[in-house]
Amino acid sequence: MIGLETVTALIVKDGLAILAPIAMLEGPIVTVIAAWLASRGLLDIWSVAIVVIVADIVGDMLYYALGRWGLNRLPQPWLVKLGLNRVRLASLAGHFHEKGGRTLVFGKLTHTAGAPILVAAGLARMSLWRFFWVNLLATIPKSLFFVVLGYTLGSAYSQIDNWIARASLVVMGAMVLAGAAWVFRKSVKGLRR
Repeated sequence: MIGLETVTALIVKDGLAILAPIAMLEGPIVTVIAAWLASRGLLDIWSVAIVVIVADIVGDMLYYALGRWGLNRLPQPWLVKLGLNRVRLASLAGHFHEKGGRTLVFGKLTHTAGAPILVAAGLARMSLWRFFWVNLLATIPKSLFFVVLGYTLGSAYSQIDNWIARASLVVMGAMVLAGAAWVFRKSVKGLRR
């Protein structure tokens, strides 16, 4: 990760031209910093909002493309070693056909599960248009939340970065516990048979 002071200096120096690629890599905290700079009159707030939304969507489309056109090109034995056999891929496709929208929104809002879910959507061959629209509808409020947060409280961006990191760890821990509980229940059901 690039240091927050370095990110701030780069955005002050190069403005929106550097904001887009950094926002694709670093996400919410960059949005907070850019919105804070806008509150100080160094950037236009509406331009910041549009750039971070577009950067987020482009980054998500790249993850989707990795799953759809990248990982599928791996030789079958490699896919099996990654746990991506035909049965699992068919199950994944069924899941994204039925619950793809909810899964994408969950990944978008948790921040922790985002990248794997986006790649999985590509692997499942979720419709590109459906992926795009659901993702856009989830991205807009999330990005605007961080724009408002940065505009109003952005001077505390270091503390906000800590909050984001802690929240991500809590979500990841909850996901690990939920996964462990699911595996445990499945094991107990298997023993009862």
